[in-house]
Amino acid sequence: MGDLHTTPSGAEPRVLIMTAVDAERQAVLRGLAGDPRFAAALAGVGPATAAARTMAALADGPPCRLVVSAGIAGGFAGAAAVETLVVADAVIAADLGAETPDGFRRVDELGFGESLAAVDAALAARAARALQAAGLPVRLGPVLTVSTVTGTAATAMELAARFPGAAAEAMEGYGVAVAAALRGVPVLEIRAVSNAVGPRDRSAWRMKEALAALEQAFAVLREVL
Repeated sequence: MGDLHTTPSGAEPRVLIMTAVDAERQAVLRGLAGDPRFAAALAGVGPATAAARTMAALADGPPCRLVVSAGIAGGFAGAAAVETLVVADAVIAADLGAETPDGFRRVDELGFGESLAAVDAALAARAARALQAAGLPVRLGPVLTVSTVTGTAATAMELAARFPGAAAEAMEGYGVAVAAALRGVPVLEIRAVSNAVGPRDRSAWRMKEALAALEQAFAVLREVL
């Protein structure tokens, strides 16, 4: 799961940051500059693995006062351009539900569960203001969690229509949020946009730039979270 570090006896609870892969984790750690109030671990890819690993980290690791799902993401056209930092004001399991002759129905519409995971709204707004004050491009808006990354313009348009105002798409936030909620710990999701949601054009991806933006974000947020 990655290095959780250790918490000295009697120390205050930490902020646990979960990233899908180590490149994201390393960017976060560079931004945090060794701040002992934070721990970082690997969630793996996808909501199921992220939920399991977050639960394990919360159960076995030091006490935590906040969990953050962090990493890179795709940004929706007109909502979050490449290198924009997105702070989620809602975490939505976008493909959790059923196809019907009348279109997609969310799992909560079917009466089987919830597709929306609440975030700490006040803290999300404060984080977005701090990033903006630091001169970084930021958007406060919903982040969609998907199990299959969008690869066509048609699917991108469908998701944007189904979830008006959606800013970004990633694969772990909902899983991390569900695990945190089960442990009674508030959650945030923070993403740096590396590419547009839609057709997979690897030549247009800006992974290095997005990871640099993620590092900058946590250099600011270590004083806010």
